[in-house]
Amino acid sequence: MLIHQPWLRLGRDIRVEFEQCLTEGRDVEKYRALVDDFCKMDNDTLLENEDAVTQLGAKLASAPFREGWAYEEPSDLAEIFAAAPAEKPILGEAVDDAELLKKLSGAWIGRIAGCLLGKPIEGWRRNTLDPVLKATGNYPMERYICQKEFSDELVEKYHLYRGSCFADNIGDASPVDDDTNYTTFAMKLVENYGRDFKAADVMEGWMRWIPILATCTAERAAYRNAAMGLLPPETATYKNPYREWIGAQIRGDFFGYINPGDPETAADMAFRDASISHVKNGIYGEMYIAAMIAAAAVTNDMHTVIETGLAYIPAKSRLTEEIRYIVGLYDGGMGALDIIEEIHRKYNEHSAHDWCSTIANAMIVTMALLCGEGDFGRSICLAVQSAFDTDCNGATVGSILGIMLGEEGIDPYWYEVFHKAVYTSIEGYNRVDVDFLAKKTFGMIKR
Repeated sequence: MLIHQPWLRLGRDIRVEFEQCLTEGRDVEKYRALVDDFCKMDNDTLLENEDAVTQLGAKLASAPFREGWAYEEPSDLAEIFAAAPAEKPILGEAVDDAELLKKLSGAWIGRIAGCLLGKPIEGWRRNTLDPVLKATGNYPMERYICQKEFSDELVEKYHLYRGSCFADNIGDASPVDDDTNYTTFAMKLVENYGRDFKAADVMEGWMRWIPILATCTAERAAYRNAAMGLLPPETATYKNPYREWIGAQIRGDFFGYINPGDPETAADMAFRDASISHVKNGIYGEMYIAAMIAAAAVTNDMHTVIETGLAYIPAKSRLTEEIRYIVGLYDGGMGALDIIEEIHRKYNEHSAHDWCSTIANAMIVTMALLCGEGDFGRSICLAVQSAFDTDCNGATVGSILGIMLGEEGIDPYWYEVFHKAVYTSIEGYNRVDVDFLAKKTFGMIKR
């Protein structure tokens, strides 16, 4: 029922707003008891009190910063670039057209494969994921999860489901998912509005080509706000407690695809896209990924790729701090499983706010890129085995490795299962082949 659709009202998610404000440094502790009182209400009572919840949310979001808060986290592009490191990594030379086309094919394959790997277990926590992987002989993870491997006993013990998004029963293409929807949408956006598209064009494109119920969290809140008549960047802030969640981070890939070797332009485009629904680290996550993909198109050095991503976001942001923490652990000799444990120590997967956090999931992406050591399958498996937002992280890691390695660097096992095709809910792109997507992307670079 529409009345029970999530992410359209503040209601139950006043707790998320409170946690969001805490993590962005606001002095809101005095409101904790009031937040708790609202969270004890049933859904019908919360609905009746939506105005009061909205007023509380506004108080939380405008509270002053705590004394000693040292981060610098603007949400304006000029200020973001000014707060970024002045020195940028030196990237390799542009590849020839034939090689670029292979890389674009690899990027699309990688995104689809990584998404498909994580999609059927999205929302699983490690107390389910690890035992199931071990019971099916897939730990450490090295292949797709197939529902035919689930015994009746395993299904009953861990309350597993059998559905149409497992790799062994998806049919003739990978199923619809927001992680591939947004990449396809970005292609259509640039095709229709050009490379100089504005933030308002992104919002208009959503409303033209994406059904609102195909969106989630911050995207649905922004969509609702636009339908009420608000314009970007206000669409990102009104009644949107998800404004630093992972939604924008999964939307930046195409801007990297069409800017090979030009991470600044990729980050600029990613900002315009992200700013309609996110602020601060929610924006930086998309810029980080887009810049990395642009770099990965012209270099195989993963440290350079990561440093390039960091070069276009604020140096004193929480995201930069945590990414550098992961790089330091890896450079200090810590292995993948121990780094995963450290991420789980810092972020609680049983908290919706932590589970969806841009920062926690970007840490997983960075770990997988480093510890995967250039192996496509190992990299996406590490991203998914880490839990948190499995399909998002698998897709992002797959995209970066895919454009770096090209289609020829990906074992056919990873794409034969979905026949190099994907379904989307973007108008005009019901079922599309990777070859078509790669060639269309290539043409938009050369146009």
